[in-house]
Amino acid sequence: MKKISIVLIVAMLSGSMAFAQATSTQDMNALIAAAKKEGQLTVIALPRDWVNYGEIIDTFSKKYGIKVNELNPEGSSGEELEAIRANKGNKGPQAPDVIDVGLSFGPLAKQEGLIAPYKVQTWDSIPNEIKDKDGYWYGDYYGVLAFEVNADIVKNLPKDWSDLLKPEYKGKFALSGDPRTSNQAIMTIVAASLSQGGSLTNMEPGLRFFDKLNKAGNFVPLIAVPGTVASGETPITVRWDYNALSNRDKSAGNPNIAVIIPETGVVAGVYVQAISAYAPHPNAARLWMEFLYSDEGQILWLKGYGHPARFNDLAKRNKIPADLAAKLPPASAYAKAVFPTIEEQNIAKKYIAEQWDNIVRIDVQKR
Repeated sequence: MKKISIVLIVAMLSGSMAFAQATSTQDMNALIAAAKKEGQLTVIALPRDWVNYGEIIDTFSKKYGIKVNELNPEGSSGEELEAIRANKGNKGPQAPDVIDVGLSFGPLAKQEGLIAPYKVQTWDSIPNEIKDKDGYWYGDYYGVLAFEVNADIVKNLPKDWSDLLKPEYKGKFALSGDPRTSNQAIMTIVAASLSQGGSLTNMEPGLRFFDKLNKAGNFVPLIAVPGTVASGETPITVRWDYNALSNRDKSAGNPNIAVIIPETGVVAGVYVQAISAYAPHPNAARLWMEFLYSDEGQILWLKGYGHPARFNDLAKRNKIPADLAAKLPPASAYAKAVFPTIEEQNIAKKYIAEQWDNIVRIDVQKR
């Protein structure tokens, strides 16, 4: 294989060209030097309380002496791709180097030529089912959708989707994103659909369910963030379990946050990483990927309750700290979880984006 130092010359000529896999200490040293020379990494849509990204970003920055520019922390997967499209010729701070998007957005970005291939050193231990064989995108972590509830305000906690229709929850439930662009919100509709007799390819029951929530006055058309959950504006929402559990820990009982995995309609979701084909800092982007998929990076995700892509490999080699393993939800909570395929997610994304305004007919907005 070509040494990374040779490829660095090529990379200077074309930042969008594929970068050789770093396979040795010499390769990694060359990559680190090139990334430090660029001096910056621009990430997008990474809330610092999402799967421990605050600590991940700070650790990477301190370890390599590279400044991390954080764009639009509350952005959606769709907005991440749009940021690449809108900044193809822009080498400034508004152009993202890397993205972290829902599984269905990876193939879309590849099809549009928005991302560049790169295989990290630990490539072989990433399950084949959650990575592009050519290295354009690769799964990073997964979780299941759970109810996040301000238990100081909501005394009778919902146990399943149908509970959300109860009169006692009037004006209390909100989505955690725009269902037309947010992967988390799209998968929430899918989960609700499964609970209402739908399927992974039939989301109409889920949209009808949200129409009922809206007509009952239970649905708040505001994107729920930790602040609105804490204030009581949106005391009930649905988030990936890793985000909900992290919010519970951070609140430290003020307010008291309850996290409930519903009895039915349990949907698991995988997010994926990719490097922008137009990255202003392509070497920093590749080093970021090497860091994320190292044992250190994977365990940092696990600290944020996200099950990292290389979880099985870590467990097999006894690399998961015992105290961390003890804080994870029991395996039984995930027994009913279903993992939608890319094709099923694409169907859901298209259908929900097109039919939300026709069936639910309400705009979900940011505060």
